[in-house]
Amino acid sequence: MNKRQYMQKSFERQRLLNRVMAKPGPFPYVLILDHLKVDFNIGKIIRSAEAFGAHAVDVVGTSFFDPMPAKGCMKRVPWNMRKTFHESYEHWAAQGYTFFGFDVDAPKSLHEITLPDKSAFILGHEGFGFTFKKENYPAIQPIKIPQFGLVESLNVSVAASVVMYEYARSRNFSRPEGSL
Repeated sequence: MNKRQYMQKSFERQRLLNRVMAKPGPFPYVLILDHLKVDFNIGKIIRSAEAFGAHAVDVVGTSFFDPMPAKGCMKRVPWNMRKTFHESYEHWAAQGYTFFGFDVDAPKSLHEITLPDKSAFILGHEGFGFTFKKENYPAIQPIKIPQFGLVESLNVSVAASVVMYEYARSRNFSRPEGSL
């Protein structure tokens, strides 16, 4: 069995465990991962989503990904596989979510806005960005993470961790009433 086959087999096992064991985290925010690479970022983001109490993670446009970087967290935080961004958008919009998309040219930084409880954070592919046309989704608010070096952008799993931390920090790390 080659590495890719092993990854797929492990992914399917974790997917089954997720369906049986996963429970939403104490915070109602979600992450939408738009066509990320299958290697390590998705698993790392799911691991951070479990640590920072995310409600759910949508994995868009990917048929499988490497579960190893999640270090067992794939069975604890709900994650969904969606074929298109539009499918994910429609699902969360119907539940009243406010959408935020990361853009290095956004007029406002993450810390300058008030994040609603039902926030949906969209993270795109590191090389290609989002797969959708921004003009087709005018409700998506562009935000950025302030940076001071010469690097163009953060690694997507690092950016996801920063936004999850900021969301929890903005609530004084207090779990909402009625959560575990």
